[in-house]
Amino acid sequence: MSIRPDDLQLDPMLTDEPGDARRVAYGYVEDAFNEAQQDGLDSDALAHAALFAAFRTLVETYGEEATAVFADTLAEKVRCGAFTMCTRH
Repeated sequence: MSIRPDDLQLDPMLTDEPGDARRVAYGYVEDAFNEAQQDGLDSDALAHAALFAAFRTLVETYGEEATAVFADTLAEKVRCGAFTMCTRH
């Protein structure tokens, strides 16, 4: 089993299906971030913790090699703006 190329589509507007599991999951993560920030946690610390938890789950689900191959694609996605919501730095 391998990680699908579109598994990282986090933008909830990218899918037309309102019941899509990724859209629902993104909503939960976004809510958790908002709540943690209201409690005074730094968004940078939250992002690092979320990435660690996500990669740990991917390794448990797909294995180290498949996750590493998936991670290899992230740099280009970041550079192409796949994770940019509003403004670019």
